[in-house]
Amino acid sequence: MDTRTAKPPDKQADAELKTPDYERWRLAVIKRSGWRCEAIEDSQRCTVEAPRRLFADHRIERRDGGDLLDIDNGQCLCGRHHTMKTTRTRAERMKDTRNDRWIL
Repeated sequence: MDTRTAKPPDKQADAELKTPDYERWRLAVIKRSGWRCEAIEDSQRCTVEAPRRLFADHRIERRDGGDLLDIDNGQCLCGRHHTMKTTRTRAERMKDTRNDRWIL
């Protein structure tokens, strides 16, 4: 049972992520990885592979100027590594570099 009084809106995928061109890019990124997460930790490649869920992630996020369909801007990540990368990128984006404080 969800007891929150203010619920966040349902997440909606951007329209550009629903195109055939994007789907071809996503598939190419995942195929190139050998259907396996490409993250490296402690000099070891992550062992998560299909059929577990994999994400075609933009190395440079689109809102930071990364190209939507450039295969070289893509990497295949498992859910754990995708969440870690996204969280780290968003935190870096929010950081105020002028005084090393966080912008809320």
